[in-house]
Amino acid sequence: MLEQFFVVLIVAALPISELRGAIPVAIGVYGFDPVTAYLLGVFGNLLPVPILLKLLEPFTALLRRAAIGDRLVGWLWARTRRRHSAMVERLGAIALVLLVAVPLPATGAWTGALVAHVFGIPFKYAFPLIAVGVSIAGILVTLATLGVIALL
Repeated sequence: MLEQFFVVLIVAALPISELRGAIPVAIGVYGFDPVTAYLLGVFGNLLPVPILLKLLEPFTALLRRAAIGDRLVGWLWARTRRRHSAMVERLGAIALVLLVAVPLPATGAWTGALVAHVFGIPFKYAFPLIAVGVSIAGILVTLATLGVIALL
């Protein structure tokens, strides 16, 4: 049983699967009750966020030491800000919550941490906003998983 808990935590912490993979695995494969699956999924998904928020700055600085890395990071940051600044300005903190809360590909806690870094959102604001988004996403994924299982 303990191994199953760790598997769910690891699946939730991974950048591709996150909650979208962990909660269905917990409920559908391991037979966890929805509350346990939700709590494990949310906790596991939040595990890498503080590390990401703390390490993205030094990692970006390291990348920028090389000319090609500097050009790549500069291009990516400028493109991201150009495409999304209006939304961030209009919605403020809610933009980060919504980005993380929508359980679609290329959204989630990992993307939220990267967006917080790109837009210079300090850790003390970014982590709680990402946590709220992950909590909402967890509810949506749990409900969707239960609905799919009910249909089967």
